[in-house]
Amino acid sequence: MDRKKALIVWGGWEGHTPERSANIVRDMLEPHKFDVTVENHTRAFADPGLVGFDLIIPVITDSTIEPDALKNLLSAVRAGSGFAGFHGTMCDAFRSEPGYHFMTGGQWVAHPGDIIDFRVEISDRDDPITAGIDDFDYRSEQYYMHCDPGNEVLVTTQFDGSRFEEIEGVVMPVVWKRRFGAGRVFYSSLGHVAGEFHMPQMRTLFERGLLWAAR
Repeated sequence: MDRKKALIVWGGWEGHTPERSANIVRDMLEPHKFDVTVENHTRAFADPGLVGFDLIIPVITDSTIEPDALKNLLSAVRAGSGFAGFHGTMCDAFRSEPGYHFMTGGQWVAHPGDIIDFRVEISDRDDPITAGIDDFDYRSEQYYMHCDPGNEVLVTTQFDGSRFEEIEGVVMPVVWKRRFGAGRVFYSSLGHVAGEFHMPQMRTLFERGLLWAAR
């Protein structure tokens, strides 16, 4: 089996435990025959060799990205590099960059109630990423997001309105996949801190999503 190459770039807000989470993702990929490079600066996205990575994983909340680095990142994914991530470390990065949001398929808006108990529901039970996983209870931030209607949604959650009554009954995507040019993009809104990777369903969904996204 040929080995694949993955790049993980971490940084931004420390509350999302970016370095610890990046190391967990690295350890997740290595048994699947990935050679993993880990960096902690967005200049890594400006590397002309970026398109040579089969999978790119951001673990960055908020922060900024240089125009040349963003252009290079978008080009690499359009050309076939996979792109995958989780929680705010993918979909609350680079808030002022709509080109990035068009690629990811979503942007975080709020998490009413902060850390709460909520239900995660499998909406597509036939996809290999969700196969064999039942609906499950979860304790974390329940993400309300702006989402691209073109996303292929695999997992959802429903808001009960107890923290913000106007969103009662809203069904919100939690896990989706999409295409961006020739590249595959995968996202899960679960994973507020590194400790959440101990949750079997969360970890399995994300690991399968990584492998699906990789070129």
